Amino acid sequence: MDDNDDVVIIGAGICGLATALALHKKGIKGVVMERSESLRNVTGAGIAVRPNGWRALDQLGVAEILRHTAVPLNWERDISLDGGKQKETSLTHWDGETRCLRRKDLIDTLYAALPPGTVKFGCQLESIKLDPHSNKPVLRFIDGSSFVAKVVIGCDGGKSVVADFLNLKPTKMFPLCAVRGLTSYPTGHSFGHQLIRFRKDNILVGRTPIHDNLVFWFCVLPNIRKDQKHWEDPEAIRQSTLELVSDHPNEIREMIENTNMKSLSITHLRYRAPWDLLSGTFSKGTVTVAGDAMHIMGPFLGQGGSAGLEDAVVLARIMAQLGSTSVGSGSKVTTPGVEKAFNQFVKQRRMRVLRLSLQTYLIGMLWGTSSLLKKILYYMLLSLLFHNQNSHTNYDCGFL
Repeated sequence: MDDNDDVVIIGAGICGLATALALHKKGIKGVVMERSESLRNVTGAGIAVRPNGWRALDQLGVAEILRHTAVPLNWERDISLDGGKQKETSLTHWDGETRCLRRKDLIDTLYAALPPGTVKFGCQLESIKLDPHSNKPVLRFIDGSSFVAKVVIGCDGGKSVVADFLNLKPTKMFPLCAVRGLTSYPTGHSFGHQLIRFRKDNILVGRTPIHDNLVFWFCVLPNIRKDQKHWEDPEAIRQSTLELVSDHPNEIREMIENTNMKSLSITHLRYRAPWDLLSGTFSKGTVTVAGDAMHIMGPFLGQGGSAGLEDAVVLARIMAQLGSTSVGSGSKVTTPGVEKAFNQFVKQRRMRVLRLSLQTYLIGMLWGTSSLLKKILYYMLLSLLFHNQNSHTNYDCGFL
C-alpha cells in the first residue's frame, strides 16, 4: 500500500469482493487485502441466493452472468422420514427468483468484474490500532509489515480481526455442524428444480440442483467431538456422513457416496447473537465491518451470502452520498464524511440483519436442542415473530 487515501477492505470473500465492486461502480477506489495466497474459490460448495440477493447482484451488474450458471428453483419440499409428513412451498409465487450457485462461480464472477490489481494476496491482518497522532487506523500484518489506512472495512468473516478492534463480543456456536458437498451427474439427474430437505431424528439432509448435471447437498447434524485431523480428511468426512445417513433413501446415500471429494467440507455453525447485534458498536471512526464479520448467522434461511451482498450495495451507496467528494472522474473519501456514512450504514442495516439473525437463531436452537420444552418454546416464538416465514426474501437493498 502506498496511498492511504484508498479504502482498505479486509477479506476477499463474497462480501469483500462485492463491496470492492460496489465502491468501484461509485468511483471510489478500494483495495482488498486477502490472507490467502490465491483467490479462495475452491473452498465451499454451493450458496443459495434468494430474491433479495438477486436484487443486489443486479445492482452490482453481475446477475445476468450468474443466471447462466444455475437453474431457477420452483419448489421447496420438507419431508419427515420419521412421520412421513411433507410440506411444499412454491417458489414461483415469490417476487423474484431463487437459485443455488456454485460458490466458485460467484467468487470468480465478482473478482473478474474488478479492476486488475484490486486484490492483494498473502496479506493476513494481525491487528489494528489507532495512530496516536492522526487517529487513523494502523494495520499490522503477520509478516511484520504495517501501514496507516484512511478507511477500513472488515469483511474478514466470523473470526474477524476488525470486529475485535471494534470490541464486538465473540461469536457463538450452535450445537450443530454442517457437511457440504457437490455431486456431479454426467448424464443428468432426475431431481427436478427443487430444494428438498429430509429430516430424520436429529439429522437434516438437503439437496438442491445447481444445474441439470450438478447438485449441491448439505447435512446438518449435532456437533461431533472427534480429532480435528479426522475432519480435515475428505474421505473421513464422507464415511462419517454416510454412517449418519445409513437409514436415509438410497438416492441420498448415493449422492454422498459419489460426491466430489474436493468440494467436501465440515463447519461448526457459528452465529453472532441477536442481542449482540442489537447492542454492538459496528463502526468506530473510519472503521466498520460487513458480511459475516458483522452478522454471521446459521445457514437455515440461506441468507448469509445474500445479506453480505446487500451490505455491499447499501454501504457503497451511502459512502458515495456522505463519505466522498468528486475528484475528476472518480471520488475521494473524506474522514468526517466516512464517519457519518458508517454510522448511517450501521443504522440502516442493524434491524434488517437483526431480524434475519433472530430467525436463524431460533431455527438453529429448535433443531439443536433435545429438550421437548425448549422445542415448543422456540417453535412458539418462530410462529409468533415470523408468521410469514419467507418474508425475509422481500427485502430490497435499493439502487446502488
